[in-house]
Formats: sequence, C-alpha cells, structure tokens
Amino acid sequence: MNLPNKITIFRILLVPVFVSSMIINKTNNLWPCMIFIIASVTDTLDGNIARKYNLVTTFGKFLDPLADKILTAAAFIMLVELGKIPAWICIIILSRELIITAFRTIAASEGITIAASPFGKLKTIFQMLAIILLLGNNMFFINYGIPMDQIMVYICLFFTVLSGIDYIIKNKKVLDLKNI
Repeated sequence: MNLPNKITIFRILLVPVFVSSMIINKTNNLWPCMIFIIASVTDTLDGNIARKYNLVTTFGKFLDPLADKILTAAAFIMLVELGKIPAWICIIILSRELIITAFRTIAASEGITIAASPFGKLKTIFQMLAIILLLGNNMFFINYGIPMDQIMVYICLFFTVLSGIDYIIKNKKVLDLKNI
C-alpha cells in the first residue's frame, strides 16, 4: 500500500477519534477542532503526494472521496447534536453527497469518470472551513461580533447545492433520461 492510501486510511481512522472527542468534550471543542484540522490537512496531503509521485491508484480514487464524506458527515451530524447547525442544513448537505456518490457510481459502471469540478472543490473547502469555525466557536471573529461560522455555513450550503446541480447538468448523459 502506498503512502497516499495510508494517509487516506489514517483520515478514516481519525473519524471515530473525532466523534469520541466531540462526545467527551461537548462544551469545549478544542480537541475535536484540532483533530478535524489534522484530518482535513491529510485530504490535501494525500492527493498532492499521489499526483506528485505518480502514486494515483484506483483504490485511492475510491477511498479518498469516501474518506472526505465520512469525515464531513460525522462532523455535520455531531454539530446538529450540539445545536450548532439546524438539521435541515445537514440533511441537504448529506443528501447532495449521497446523490453525487450514487451518480458517480452509475457513471463508473458505464466506464465514465466524473472528475471533481471547481465548484466541488470549493464546496469541500467551504464545508471544512464552516466545520472548523463552528468547532472553534467562531474563533477570531467572535471578538468583532461577526458570525463568520454561520456565514460560512450558508456559503458552504450554497456551494454544496451548486456543485451538485453542476455535476448533474454537465453529466446528464449518465442518467440516460431518454429511457425512463
């Protein structure tokens, strides 16, 4: 197993540690925030190493986006439990992830690879920033009275929906709508 895939597996293994730390530290999210930041950094790290050293594998292409979804889903669900975001936002975000994952699975079964779009990358960045700000209790912005954590939640929600629509519109041939 190559290094990028080991890093991706490490990110998945951080999820139960992250969730456990959220359960234990319901009022102080410093440790969960730090764990989430470390896990988020591994997302960039594994991809960069894989591309730079030509270590891209089919296993990595499958596991890396799955690891991201597991991590962000766990974070959003825990944030709902803590009352930091409304459940409807979590439902929209998780629904988009399930829809696009299913969509990509159908495409793959037809031999079509759907690459990450710029909107999809922005979605990931804003989701991670929103989670970090929510876990960090709006760090850096609270002193100025700016609810940046909540602003970031709505920005990430916007890019979550936009990227989902973008994937489907640009790849609608995958659905073969003529045969429904």
